[in-house]
Amino acid sequence: MVSVDFYAAFIIGLMGAGHCLGMCGGVSAAITLGIQNNQQSSRWPYLVLYNFGRIASYMIAGAIIGGAFASLANYGGQAAALASLRLLAAAMMILLALYIGQWWHGVSKIEGLGKGLWRYLSPVAKNLLPLRTPLAAIPFGVVWGWLPCGLVYSTLSWAAVAGSATSGAAVMLAFGLGTLPAMFAVGSMASHLQKWLKNLYFKRVSALLLLAYGVHTGYIAIKQIM
Repeated sequence: MVSVDFYAAFIIGLMGAGHCLGMCGGVSAAITLGIQNNQQSSRWPYLVLYNFGRIASYMIAGAIIGGAFASLANYGGQAAALASLRLLAAAMMILLALYIGQWWHGVSKIEGLGKGLWRYLSPVAKNLLPLRTPLAAIPFGVVWGWLPCGLVYSTLSWAAVAGSATSGAAVMLAFGLGTLPAMFAVGSMASHLQKWLKNLYFKRVSALLLLAYGVHTGYIAIKQIM
């Protein structure tokens, strides 16, 4: 199931790219503005390394969550423990599909869970600007990776049931890779991509695919529990 979850996480990142453009798209502009004037022509290394740091944070969170829940399940000696968690993850997938399809926006409320931590990290991110070298974009991305995001939290529920720290990190890596097209889109490319991603037909077809996967996973989890 880990490989399937890897692809599912990638699809979440890709299909949720419209949300990513709203939450983090402005960061690309901030990075560009933060680069010294004589380095504006070489902004790509900054963007690449920023996203490297951002995805690294996702993977760290996935490893922590995946490893912790796997240890709890093994310690408890209950095979149904991870199945129960997978049922919860399936429910999160269904809620996420409803959010992407614009049928229900409750997932956005989950972002409030991380506001306490972000209150302390936000000043750190601001102090890292302007970026004087491409390598300086890595810690900036690492900090920004902890920005409260409902999509990230929903995907972390899949990392929790991945079965190990390594698999949890892999799930979050897949999610991060799925967000890259939106994060690398700049200028006119970004406007065209955003228009496409905001197309209601595209969003609802994508949402139905995620919904089907969530229902299927939930059905398997219920069979394992029973």
